This record gives sequence, C-alpha cells and structure tokens, in this order.
Amino acid sequence: MIKKLDILIIRSFIGPFIVTFFVSLFVLIMQFFWLYMDEMIGKGISIWMLLQLLIYMSTTLVPLALPLSVLLSSIMTFGNMGENFELVAIKSSGISLLRFMAPLLIFIVLISGFAFFFSNNVIPIANLKALSLLYDVRNAKPTLNIRPDQFYSDIPGYSIRVGSKDKDGKTIHDVIIYDHTDLAGNNKVVIAKEGQILSGSGKQSLIFKLKDGWRYEEGYEHGVHTYSQTRVHFAKWDKIFDLSSFKFSHTNEDLFKNNYQMMNVAQLSENIDSIKHTRGRIAATISSYIEPFFTITNKVKDGPKIVKNIKNNTSHPHKYDSSFMQFVPDTLRSQVLTGVVNNLRSFKSSIDISALDKRLQTDNLLRYVVEWHRKFTLSFACILLFLIGAPLGAIIRKGGLGMPLVIAVVFFMTFHILNITGEKLAKATSVVPWMGMWMSTAILFPLAVWLIIAARNDSQIFSKEWYVRLWRLLKNFLRIKEKAIA
Repeated sequence: MIKKLDILIIRSFIGPFIVTFFVSLFVLIMQFFWLYMDEMIGKGISIWMLLQLLIYMSTTLVPLALPLSVLLSSIMTFGNMGENFELVAIKSSGISLLRFMAPLLIFIVLISGFAFFFSNNVIPIANLKALSLLYDVRNAKPTLNIRPDQFYSDIPGYSIRVGSKDKDGKTIHDVIIYDHTDLAGNNKVVIAKEGQILSGSGKQSLIFKLKDGWRYEEGYEHGVHTYSQTRVHFAKWDKIFDLSSFKFSHTNEDLFKNNYQMMNVAQLSENIDSIKHTRGRIAATISSYIEPFFTITNKVKDGPKIVKNIKNNTSHPHKYDSSFMQFVPDTLRSQVLTGVVNNLRSFKSSIDISALDKRLQTDNLLRYVVEWHRKFTLSFACILLFLIGAPLGAIIRKGGLGMPLVIAVVFFMTFHILNITGEKLAKATSVVPWMGMWMSTAILFPLAVWLIIAARNDSQIFSKEWYVRLWRLLKNFLRIKEKAIA
C-alpha cells in the first residue's frame, strides 16, 4: 500500500527532477549549437527554421538528459533530507533505507520504461527530421554579401569585384565581372565605372544596372584556326544573375530512412538478420569465384577426366622435380605464363571484392547491433544512476546545487566516458558489441551496490568532520611515536 511517506518522497523528487531535466536538456542543446554555430551563421536561415532544428535536436537529446537529471535530482532529494535530519528521523522509526528508496525506484523504473518507448518510437522520427534538416542547413550557401575590393565567387560561373560601395548599399563603382559560364577561362569580361545592385522579384535574381562600361569577349574559330576579340561599349546595361541556387531547399527525407539511427528495435533486428544472412552467402560467392580457376577441382568442366589422364600417363608421370613448366612445350610457355598471370590477377580481384564486401557488411552489422543495444542501455542508465545518486545523497547529506551538482557531474562524466569508450571498442571489433555497450553498466553497478551498503551503515566517507577527526588521530599517533623515539 502507498504510504504518506511514499507520497512525500515522490513529491520531493519530482520538483528537482523537472528542473534538472530542463537544465540538462538546455546545456546539451547549447553544446550542439556551439558545435555547429559557424556553419549556420551568415546563411540567411529563418527563425522558424532554427526553431524547428532546436525542437528536433532537443528531442534527440532526451535519452541523454534523462539519466543526468535522475542522478542530480536523486542526490539533491536525499541530500536535502539528510541535511534536515529527516533521514535520521525515518531510520530511527524503524524504516530502512531500501524501503525508503522503494517508491522512488518504482517511479524511476516507470521513467526508464518511458525512456525506452521514447527512444524506440520517437527518437527515430526525430533523428530523421533533425539530421535531414541539419544536412540542408550545413549545405546551404551563404547569403549574398559582395564586399568592396574583394572577389566574390559564390554565384556559379561568375567572379565579381566591386571597387567601392556608397552608404546606401546599392550604388557601386569600378565594377569587374568575369564570366566563366562556358568553362573557357577569362574570355568574357565586363568592366563598368558605376552601377546599382537591385534584387529581382522574389529575390530569385540579382540585377546589376551598369553604366559607362565595356564588354570584352574572346573566341576561337575552329574553321580558320584563328582567335578573335570583340569589344563593345555600353552606356547602360543590365546584367541579371540567377540566385536560385541560394534558395534554401529541403532534401527528400526518404534518402535518410535506411540509416540505422532512423530505426526502432524491430527494424534494427530485421536488418541485423538480413545482414547476417548476406554475410553467410559471401563464402558461397567466393567459392563460385574460385572454382573456374581450378580446372582439376571444377566439377562443371572436365576436371575428373584430366585427373584420370594424368594418373594413367606412364610415359610422363605427373610428379616433377622443380616446376610444372618443364612439361609445357617451349613454343607455348610464354602463352601459358601470360594466361597464368591474367588468371591470378582475376582471382585476386575476385577475392578482394569479396573481402571488401564482407568488411562493409561487418561494419554495417556492428552499427546496427550497437544501435540496438543503445535503445536498452540508455534506458537502464536511469535506474543505474538512481541507485548511485540516492545513496550518495544520503551519505553527503548536502542539498541545493553546490556539492550535489559537482558529484553528479563527476559520476555522469564517468558514466558517459565509459559508455563512449565501450561503443568505440565495439565498433573497432576489440570487444563484442554487447560487452562494449554494457561496459559502463557492468563497471558502475558494483559501485552502486557498495554505495547502498555504505549508506545503510551510515558511512562517513563524504563527511568533512570524519576526515578532520582522522587527521587529528593520525597527528596524535605521530607525536606519540616521536616522543617514544626521543
């Protein structure tokens, strides 16, 4: 039955959990923006587009923010109760620490189940949206920014230089335009003393209204094999540039659907079975590649007949001293050697193709298996970090965001580093995938058990007073030893 004490501790936990979850999520999102900020600035991306990217990326970071918030909030909850002597009162009434942790453990198990459901059903869709949108943002061209005394080459096929700009931002002077659209070098050049930069309808084009200039064109006449140059003076001339390539375009999301990050557990399992089946057929494929090069063992050709003839040939036995070439006539040796070399090259090429295919299939299999285990490890991490955080809070007996935050960050970074290290080892085939992905859990779970035992025995491993008393006892012991020696 649910007791009032159970409701009390759950209420004490929910507040810090919600706050720390959103703080952790905000920190992780800021880390993402700091990483990709240089690739987003100056591309004219709308606020709505950035907001979409923010929502999708925050969704993908939920499985990482949940364990951190569980760890920090559990340390804060039990630390506050220890600091206010509530844990002492509860223990003195005959309620053990494990019984006190039970309602929160059930609550954390529910959160872990939600984390798995979220990671299995929501994260693949969020990854698809986020990574496809991030791909479009990273590959978008920078906004048009023509600066004085600098060549601007972002418009395909053109290189533009402007000597100076007026304060209105439109009037330009000493304009040079190199036209490279026909891929023949600088054979088309436009020079003008002044002009204006205007935007076309819908900002799909850029118009240079030039005044008092010259157009130079060079050409090569293939019929007469001569070069020609044309020079035309103009008083006014409009040069229109197509800016359709600067328009932000969305890539078809179907191109990213086959990525392992866009799949749930069922889809990953199906692909894992498919890759294993494909890898199993590579050996048979190699056998079919090799068989044509070995006539004696080839059942399709007349191999058995050749073997029988060699055995029955008493005048020229099949045993030889040093080289089989001594049985080949001199007139055919060159032809035979050439055929052997060509066959060996074809044989090696077939083996290399099969080996490359197997290596690619193995790499794909590792990615799918690692992602399959990730669905479970990040969910179980909520339970593991709670089992670490709750006894830690009961031991340190400090609430707030001071000591709990420092300890939580240390333990979470330890867990995160171990998790990344295990994943790297699994992908490098140094360990089997399940061992690499569960390595952090296997290392930290005994620590959680030890902390629970220490908290039940009221251990003072994080008490400053305990270390002060220990230091005083050590100093007194050393003084006694010095007097005894003297």
